Amino acid sequence: MVIWSVSGIAIKNALLVLPPFTMIILRFVPSVLLMLVIGLICRKSTLFALQKIELRDLPLFIIAGFCQPFLYYMLETFTYDALNSPTIAETLLSTSPLLSPLFAAVLLRERVTRNNILGIIVSTLGVFILTLVGSNNYSIGNYWGILLAFAAVSAAVIDSVMMRKVPAKYTSLTFIFYAQLISLFFFVPIWLWKEGPEAIILLKDTIYNQETQIALGCVAYLTVFASVVAFILFCAALRQVGVTKANAFNNIRPAFTALWMLIFFGEHLPTGKWMGIILIIFGLFVCQKQEKNKNN
Repeated sequence: MVIWSVSGIAIKNALLVLPPFTMIILRFVPSVLLMLVIGLICRKSTLFALQKIELRDLPLFIIAGFCQPFLYYMLETFTYDALNSPTIAETLLSTSPLLSPLFAAVLLRERVTRNNILGIIVSTLGVFILTLVGSNNYSIGNYWGILLAFAAVSAAVIDSVMMRKVPAKYTSLTFIFYAQLISLFFFVPIWLWKEGPEAIILLKDTIYNQETQIALGCVAYLTVFASVVAFILFCAALRQVGVTKANAFNNIRPAFTALWMLIFFGEHLPTGKWMGIILIIFGLFVCQKQEKNKNN
């Protein structure tokens, strides 16, 4: 989550120069190739080995790749376009922990405790306080944006469920590699239609510009850390603690983003935002707390 908390800053800077689908292609094609190299080198590793998938498990990988990165990124873009306030959009897109217990209970028969629910509610309240305090724009805009935001969150949670449902014999790298590879089959046709090779030609002409080099540096961060390292770690963690507990940590991302903005960009954090950060962290501790077994 610390790695992903920088992703929003990196994406914002990359999009100042790069068209959105071109940025996605430049991000995920190298990440797939990087995982291919890592998988071939670490063939005996329990975490980084790249394995062949059996035909009967292929639908799980297809659903995962379709839901995230593809569907989530598409719906996220439309959400920001439909809603007037980026703050409102960011808040709605941070609600995956609220939906995780429902999906986990229905699709995985995962046990959801009172501490899980209470911790998620407290932590999510902290997210709302953190993102809304100090914002002056609360107009909604197109109300379809709210539905798009929750559809995006649902896609992300379903991807988490697929991580859990994929047999444990597959390594985390194997799951992430095939999910991102499959997503490219959806992304590439849209890129060719919307932006096409003209974007690469434009990039080639501006490669020596400082702004372009900064944008490419941001994409490199997204490729190596956000798309490979963080996804592999999250997949491994999710298999250990389950969908509900793992997704609860998504609430900590806005808190870390706020801290990075304070440290590196000098953005002021009012008292209300610090209260939001404290609630997020407290809620995460409550969510992870084990309930006592009355029979023990």
